[in-house]
Amino acid sequence: MTEHSAVPAGIDPNTPSVARMYDYYLGGKDNFASDRAAAEQFMRVLPGIREMARDNRAFLTRVVELLAREGVRQFLDIGSGLPTQDNVHQVAHRVAPEARVVYVDNDPIVLVHGRALLEDNPFTSVVQADMREPEELLAHPEVEGVIDFTRPVAVLLISMLHFIPDEALVTRVTTAIRERLAPGSYLVITHAFEGDVSAEVQEAGQKVYRSTSAGALTSRGPERLAELMSGLDLLEPGVVPVGAWRPERGEYDEEIVVDLTKPNILGVVGRR
Repeated sequence: MTEHSAVPAGIDPNTPSVARMYDYYLGGKDNFASDRAAAEQFMRVLPGIREMARDNRAFLTRVVELLAREGVRQFLDIGSGLPTQDNVHQVAHRVAPEARVVYVDNDPIVLVHGRALLEDNPFTSVVQADMREPEELLAHPEVEGVIDFTRPVAVLLISMLHFIPDEALVTRVTTAIRERLAPGSYLVITHAFEGDVSAEVQEAGQKVYRSTSAGALTSRGPERLAELMSGLDLLEPGVVPVGAWRPERGEYDEEIVVDLTKPNILGVVGRR
């Protein structure tokens, strides 16, 4: 995407977008100069962020494939971000072509790209809604028109909750989702974790994200993520860095050692 391209209504190319920054980390081209500048600044603070983003994407692929093999035929991807390789519907449809997928985002550019990509796909929808209003999101006519919450569904919150600094709101979001899950459903979360980095590094990273459309980046550790999964059974190995979560096609290996002193993206999968 170039600054000379037509910019869809409602999009500010001068304010960095976390969705477009993530696209840049993954090597995509759907980003503006402001996004690239902010991403490069954060990469200087946290040089491993590109590898973390790729590990996060690989985690998503493994989990969706695993859950589709377990019989899940409905996926609700909240805060889906810009389309890239191995999107949720592509992974799910390799296992179950009839699986239904709803992507939800509040970023106008995500909606433009997603709807263009999926307009001919009868099993996939793109909906504009905000995770900070979870009750409205879950009751959205376009969501309920596709997702039957009386049957198993996988709800995906991939690298989204760390953009909500308000702990009460994070609890409200996850509680609203858990309360809608039928038996056999799953909640999947990935989340930024600062590890043991210095206060100076934390502040430098925060400064970058305060300049973005999200306005914040909040670290949460394994104990807090486990709390957000209250009432669900955590799939082994529990809350771990995404690269260590069943790295071989979703198969659990108890020999894998994790290091929680380093900054990373944590992943967890809970089953109702």
